[in-house]
Amino acid sequence: MGRSLETSNPNTVEFARIRRRNEVRMKTSNLGRDDSIFSAEFPRVSDLRRVCICGCILIVVLRIAIGWQFLYEGMWKINSTSTAHPWSAEGYLKNAQGPMRDFFRNMTGDPDDLNWLDPKKVARKWDVWFSVFVGHYKLTDDQQKRLLEKINGPTAYYARLSQLPEGVKIDGPNLPKAVQFEANRKRLSVPADWHMVPKERDALLRKVKVEENPAEEDKAKNDLAKEYQKAVRDVYARQSRLCFKQQLDASLIGDPDRAGLIQAQHKGTIDYKRKGEIDVYQSQLARYKSNLAKAQTDFQFEHLNRQWKKLQALRATVVGPVKALDAKLKEEALAVLTDEQLAIGPMRPPSTRVDQINQQTMWALAIIGALLMLGLFSRLSALAGAALLTMFYLASPPWPGVPPAPGPEHSFIVNKNLIEVFALLAIASIPTGRWFGLDAVVRRFILRRRTD
Repeated sequence: MGRSLETSNPNTVEFARIRRRNEVRMKTSNLGRDDSIFSAEFPRVSDLRRVCICGCILIVVLRIAIGWQFLYEGMWKINSTSTAHPWSAEGYLKNAQGPMRDFFRNMTGDPDDLNWLDPKKVARKWDVWFSVFVGHYKLTDDQQKRLLEKINGPTAYYARLSQLPEGVKIDGPNLPKAVQFEANRKRLSVPADWHMVPKERDALLRKVKVEENPAEEDKAKNDLAKEYQKAVRDVYARQSRLCFKQQLDASLIGDPDRAGLIQAQHKGTIDYKRKGEIDVYQSQLARYKSNLAKAQTDFQFEHLNRQWKKLQALRATVVGPVKALDAKLKEEALAVLTDEQLAIGPMRPPSTRVDQINQQTMWALAIIGALLMLGLFSRLSALAGAALLTMFYLASPPWPGVPPAPGPEHSFIVNKNLIEVFALLAIASIPTGRWFGLDAVVRRFILRRRTD
């Protein structure tokens, strides 16, 4: 009678069914007694109304696929550091667009390469590099002296001369400043801070006359005149070879085509100051930033894109010679080393902000990728991957009013980075690592310790 009453009441029947199902779930959820690698949260085949088993498998595959892509990209970038063309985020950051443009570009420290156009900053950079170079290769005192002469130049330039020819005096308004004869050391010297000009060289050469076929009694005098002229030419040639810091000043300050020219006689007129390439680059850069802040229409952004390309070409023209001089210095420094010193291996340059960003990006990609593939801390690693890709997205977002990023991709609001962000957020919201991954092992270990 009681049994018939229970089964006849539909509410009672439904309650009993729910109670039995909950009891089954409570039993299967005890992972301390369950030897399966899968968590109890893995949907059962009989519960197709909640999640399809095929969907569970696909989202696990999606997690592994994204992890593989992260890991491979990170390892490729890490391996490239040992090649002649290591990967760097500098170009991507310098070409950032959108509302956060300045934030990403300033990560490079010098997004517009203006520091390369300041001779004092470049000289300080070389001084720091010299200290690291000396310590890395353990240079001898003689090697340090030779390398310093290449960078800073010698205190003076010399040429051997036994004595001045008879009647020759180094006089005049400028000649004594330009050249001296050191009788006790038998040499001509030119101070490093006063370079002899061609006019002064020619004045010295005219002080003696060299005969092609001198008389027998004049041979000694003629030989001394030849020695004198040779010494003048030698010392002039040596002091004409500028050290690297002098070449730097000559390029950034002394070259009128690059640094401009001020003509005092034309003060107050349009010809007073003639702009050089450096001035043109800086003024066009300021103009681009001003136009970028005011741009609203597609036409304005197209014009800005053309202006940016011209600006990059001008930057290469202006900054290129200074970077080439920097590379030449480091190449000539290697020529000072012995074979044993070269065997020590290449010197690691002083770390910069860009170097730190490169290391953080490469290792973040590799570590996040490995964790996603293994299913270890899968939710946390998915969130970290989404945050990293969000930074990539915000550096050049395909938003209305933002210049398009260079490359073949054409997107509007949503691009591949943003799609992958949403995929990772979906993975972070589901315990896929407990379905198939090391998270299940970690969870079982923790629950067993709690049970014990």
